[in-house]
Amino acid sequence: MFRAPALALVVALAVGWVGRSPAGASASEQKPPAASTAAAEPSKDTLGRDTPRGTLLGFIRAAQSGRDEVAVAYLDTKLRGQAAITLARQLHVVLDSRLPARLGDVSDRPEGALASPLKPDVDVVGTIQSASGPLEIRVERTKHAGDGAIWLFSRETLEAIPDIYDEIDLVRIDRHLPRAVTRIRIAGVRLFDWILLVVGIPVAFRLMGALGAVLGLLRRAVAARSARAGAAIPASLPGFVRLLVLAILIRRLLGGVDLPLIERQFWATAAAMFVIVAAAWALLVVNGRVEQYFQRRAAAPGELTAQLRLLRRMADIVVIAASVIVALKFFGVDPTAALAGLGIGGIAIALAAQKTLENVIGGLSIIFDRAVRVGDVLKLGETLGTVDYIGLRSTRIRTLDRTIVSVPNGQIANINIETLSSRDKFWFHHTVAVRYETSSRQLRGVMGGMRNRLLEHPAIDRESVRVRLFRLAPSSLDIELFAYVIAADWVPFLEIQEALLLDMMDIVERAGASIALPSQTVYFAGAHAGAPAAATTIPAFVRTESTRRP
Repeated sequence: MFRAPALALVVALAVGWVGRSPAGASASEQKPPAASTAAAEPSKDTLGRDTPRGTLLGFIRAAQSGRDEVAVAYLDTKLRGQAAITLARQLHVVLDSRLPARLGDVSDRPEGALASPLKPDVDVVGTIQSASGPLEIRVERTKHAGDGAIWLFSRETLEAIPDIYDEIDLVRIDRHLPRAVTRIRIAGVRLFDWILLVVGIPVAFRLMGALGAVLGLLRRAVAARSARAGAAIPASLPGFVRLLVLAILIRRLLGGVDLPLIERQFWATAAAMFVIVAAAWALLVVNGRVEQYFQRRAAAPGELTAQLRLLRRMADIVVIAASVIVALKFFGVDPTAALAGLGIGGIAIALAAQKTLENVIGGLSIIFDRAVRVGDVLKLGETLGTVDYIGLRSTRIRTLDRTIVSVPNGQIANINIETLSSRDKFWFHHTVAVRYETSSRQLRGVMGGMRNRLLEHPAIDRESVRVRLFRLAPSSLDIELFAYVIAADWVPFLEIQEALLLDMMDIVERAGASIALPSQTVYFAGAHAGAPAAATTIPAFVRTESTRRP
């Protein structure tokens, strides 16, 4: 899914570089990369020789435009006339063919890079390879009458130029290509290079993808021996790996082919963009794998989809933004001001969306703390129901009335949550009330039978069983039943509880006792003194009038 955007980004960045680089010059005047717009001091020399970069770029411009007399002014040589012009042309050919395409690294300060404190007036603008070994291209700061301190190509460098010039193949590959693709230039770069970038690179990218078929055969062969080892082999070569391979090939070819400086700068930039895009692509793939990993570990399908998708998009944005910043730094653009503006804008957005961010962060804390999960039965304040969906802003709970209640995640993160479905045991806790007419012998028999019944049941935690007479109520003798029931869910617990309660009623009936009702006993005085008083028990829900003694 990232192939087309990746290649499009590479081509766009390369074209953008062309607009700022030597390739941006016209066919009649190919200019090298423009110097930094923020120089340490304004130029005092009319030829721009007051900085090492100004000397290098000024010489290349003059030599490319055919102004030989001006090009000679950048050389610290005693030669004059045609001999000096010949040396300037040879120096241009050597620089154009061998100078590393890193012109932006050359110092743009009047005092130079000060790489060696012992030689403050000497600066190295690049190192080229020759048959006799590496040669440093040096410029020296000298004082000329009327010009002040200016930087010129050193005499030591100029003495080695004729020998290196003889090593360079001036014909190159132009004679093997049609004239149309070598003479026509777009933004200063030959048409052949543009065709290779726009057509050749995508074709090579696709051909390397065709290696997936070969890898598939290898995978099946290895899988025949070890299924685990075969699964570890990818079915095709990942796209970011192919981009890295292309970047490596381009860098190797640049070291073995004598190309003009403009084209070497062009392809070096393309290779750098391939590396940046490949690194960003790889990180995006890693983000996707991390999202899938946490999604597989979710308790319920789709539980973390919204949150993980948000985190992945945020991570993708960070990766893309970092890649753009690296690309801008490569082109010499300082992104500090843009980053500062984005920081201020981010603070403003955060203040404006404070409640929304609070709910989003609350949802993330709920998910990663696993306090609430989809399918949980919970009690949230006055709300009792099942968690139906956990979103970015709110959590939806389906109540027992089958309605949906949406609760903001920020509120859930700040209140007590009672998760009923997370119980490992269910509490069997009831009070059995028997009538006061029950004798102590009958009462002991009832409690013993209840205790034995609980201990015999396979779903009861035996260590938690407790049967006690704990209260003499106004109208009954109350027996407490306490135990924990081991059940998978609420419905099985209700079935076990129902059977136990029926057994408790049978135990009370077999003992000759009965379940008490809330009632009130009224005593009547006898007709004469000494006669026993009559008594009757009236249920509490029956209204009676008091009877007076006659």
